[in-house]
Amino acid sequence: MAAMLPSAPPVPPARSTGAGAYEMLLDALTRGELAPGSRLREAELAERFGISRTPVREALKRLETQGLVTHEPHHGAVVARLDYSAMVELYHMREVLEGTAAFLAATHATAIELEALRDMVEADHALLNDASRLAHSNRLFHRQIHRAARNRFLDAMLDNMRLSLVLLGRTTLSVPERGAAAVEEHAAIVAAIAARDPAAAEAAARQHIRNAFRARLALENRTPDIA
Repeated sequence: MAAMLPSAPPVPPARSTGAGAYEMLLDALTRGELAPGSRLREAELAERFGISRTPVREALKRLETQGLVTHEPHHGAVVARLDYSAMVELYHMREVLEGTAAFLAATHATAIELEALRDMVEADHALLNDASRLAHSNRLFHRQIHRAARNRFLDAMLDNMRLSLVLLGRTTLSVPERGAAAVEEHAAIVAAIAARDPAAAEAAARQHIRNAFRARLALENRTPDIA
């Protein structure tokens, strides 16, 4: 009997499909390459991603249903903005959900997952002078905690929240000293998870999000230099 060949890994969505265009647009939003209020012209986006306008149109419609894209008079499709009230509401829910994820992770995280979290915190010390890369690593860190929480319903809510977070624009890790503080806060969360102390893990995660909110307010209240 001939040996069975291993199945091939799943093929990612083609760039030329609506799903592929959606992923590319969402990535650009997440990285801050398309800031809140930016105009989204189909022709320009198609040229940027090297695809036709049809998948771009499909992707914009999907982003619109998720509240990430809106239409403005005389401007057409633009990246949606969060007003102050929405931002406050988002951080309130983020504190609740991230705290719950850390609480559950303290019970369910495996030794390998704890090792991965420690490694991520250690690696982040080398990224303190690169806010963009640190922001990307920060998202991966929180995603690892979400997975370790082992709750599909919480995970779904966190995924929905993640979409809204891209509308905040600039990362708070660009605020002076915030990057180093955030890494230390991550270390405190991991220490509480490793100690199997759900209450302490939740408290550390909630404090981390409150500190991030303070940094967000500082970022929003900055005034541009006047020449």
